[in-house]
Formats: sequence, structure tokens, C-alpha cells
Amino acid sequence: MRAGLTVLCLAYVLSQFFRAFLAVLSGVLAQDIGTTPDDLAFASGLWFLSFAVMQLPVGWALDRIGPRRTASVLLLLGGAGGAAVFALAGSALQINIAMLLIGVGCSPVLMASYYIFARQFPAAQFATLAALMLGVGSVGNLVASYPMAWAAETLGWRASLWALAILSAAVALGIGMLVRDPESVEGDVRGSVLDLLKMPALWAMFPLMFVNYAPAAAVRGLWIGPYLSDVFGLSTGQVGQATLVMGIAMICGTLCYGPLDRIFGTHKWVIFTGNMLCAVTTLLLALLLGANVYLSIALCAALGFFGGSFPVIIAHARSFTPPHLAGRGVTLMNLFGIGGVGLMQFASGSLHRAASADGGQAGYVALFLLFGLSLLAGTLIYLFSRDRAN
Repeated sequence: MRAGLTVLCLAYVLSQFFRAFLAVLSGVLAQDIGTTPDDLAFASGLWFLSFAVMQLPVGWALDRIGPRRTASVLLLLGGAGGAAVFALAGSALQINIAMLLIGVGCSPVLMASYYIFARQFPAAQFATLAALMLGVGSVGNLVASYPMAWAAETLGWRASLWALAILSAAVALGIGMLVRDPESVEGDVRGSVLDLLKMPALWAMFPLMFVNYAPAAAVRGLWIGPYLSDVFGLSTGQVGQATLVMGIAMICGTLCYGPLDRIFGTHKWVIFTGNMLCAVTTLLLALLLGANVYLSIALCAALGFFGGSFPVIIAHARSFTPPHLAGRGVTLMNLFGIGGVGLMQFASGSLHRAASADGGQAGYVALFLLFGLSLLAGTLIYLFSRDRAN
């Protein structure tokens, strides 16, 4: 079990990397194949959208087939295959296809580990274990910052993507060899995602889950690069350093959130407080857009820190989910979380283009207002949720 979870954590490092590395490649991709920030926003959105669409079949596969085959096959075909397509890309269309495939490949990785946590560990430990996996796996977020910028400048982005394709294939084979599926639920208990959708307790959580991860993922995964380059004139290396700071803050925030539900005896108020702080931080980015480069980086870091409540929301929902629907329960919540990021990425590209039509910094003000106000609305709806002890 320990070896299997370790290799799943390595796979999640890759998943975190692939959702964030476009931010530091915006300059070299524009120079080599002519992509724009809006093109990359669309490609990033495709990663999140394909990842989200896969959550329903992944949830079924986790419950019926098990995490070992589900994660290993998809990561091999989608993750390694998509990275290879990216390495060969010569246009924005090919980047889109690559990101679509990589999203499919990464889709089961985190949920496979969450499924094992839900099935084989006490419920009271779920949020802590989920946050630990998310926090440690977020090392990929760090590698996608300055180290990726260095690799792109030193080795070339194509060589770097070929190396990632080989690494993805090796990790997928490791999952197939080392992960052990939990024992099946006793009895012939059946169910579907429709049973979960009939649970009123989950409906007040869905809107917040939809917008919770979008600000941190969209800013860290793409917009921090163009924003700092366009507004403050930072180079690729400097953007890499800034994204490294935000990535570290995201890891720290996730690890801090993990035990808070047990410390304070509540999921609801930990989640509500953290997301209100994240919404305020995002709105401050809009209000103080070009004031100071160090202040902007600090606010991006704070956004990443407070935006780390993702595993606690899943833990809150998991407390209402029966064991035989554990796979579909965690993946349904993940569908809302990752699907929200994908749709917000699509919207962000169009909004930025429209708001920037007359030049200036209005496009970035509009982006941060979109993320901040959406998160504020989702957090207020979440007030109607029902708390539940582990």
C-alpha cells in the first residue's frame, strides 16, 4: 500500500505540473509557433475540461475496476501520449490536442488515491490524508515554475516535453506494478451518480466546488505569466521565480487546511473562512493591479495559500457518501472543481481579449474581478450547507 501510494503521488506531481507549465512557456511558444495568451488559455481550458468530463467514467471505473488499472492505463495513453504530441506541436491546434490528451491521462490520478483513502482509512483522517497527497504532489507545481523556465531556455521546450513523455510512461508502468486495489464492498450493493445527486446535502457545496479552485489554478496555471510580463515587464526567468513563490504558497496552504477540520471540529466554517479570504485577496489584485510588482506577487501567493481548501470540501462531501459510492462521490466533486476551472479558463480568454481591445490593463482587471466575484458568490451559497462531524 505504501509503495502504491508513493507512485500515485509521483503521478500527481506530473498532473500538477501539466496543469501549470503553460504559464512559463507563453513567451517561447509565441516566438516558436505563434501562440497568444488567449490561445494558451483555451488550451489550458481543454486540459481542465477533458479532465472534468472524465470524472464520471473514472468514478465508475474506480468502483467497478479499481484504481490500479484505471490510473495506469489512462496515464500511459493520455499523459505520455499527450506529452509526445506536445513535443511535436507546430501550431495552436496541436497544442490543444496535446492538452486534451494530457487532461485525460491525468484525470484518474488524484482520485485513485482519494478512493483508497476513503475505502481503507478512518473517515476522520480523510481531509488530512487528502491534503497531504495534494500538498506533496504539488511539488509538480513548483517544477512547472522556475525549473521549467530554466529547462525551456537551456534544453528547449521540445526536448523537455519528450523527457516528460518518457517519465509519464515510466510512472504509469509503476502504478500498474505497485498499486493494490482495495477489497470490494461486501454484498451486491449497487448505485450510481444519480443517487448522489439526490442528496440535498451536496447541492449547497456544488457551487463553491465549481469556483473554489478556479482563481488559484487559472492564475498559477496561466495568467500570472502574461500578467507580470505585460504589466511589469518581467522576463521568462523572473516569471518563473514569481510562479515558484505562488506554488510554494499553494502547497503551504493545502497542508495547513488538512488538519483544521479535526482541530476545530467543523468542515463548514474552515471552508467558509478560507474562501472568503481568498475572494477578498483576488478582488484586491483587481483593485491594486499595477501598484507594485512585489505587492502583486505577494497577493498572488496569498490567493494560492487561501485557495487550498479543495480537499476539505471533498472531505465535507465524503462525509455524506456511502462506501459503495466512494469512487463516484470523490469524482463527482472533482468534476465540479476541475470543470469549473476549465470553463473559467475558456471565459477568461474571451474576457481578457474583449476587455483589452482598447489596450491598457483592463483585461487583467476584468479577469481578477471575474475570479473574485464568482468565488464570493459560491462562498455565500455554501452558507446553506449542513455541517457534519467525521
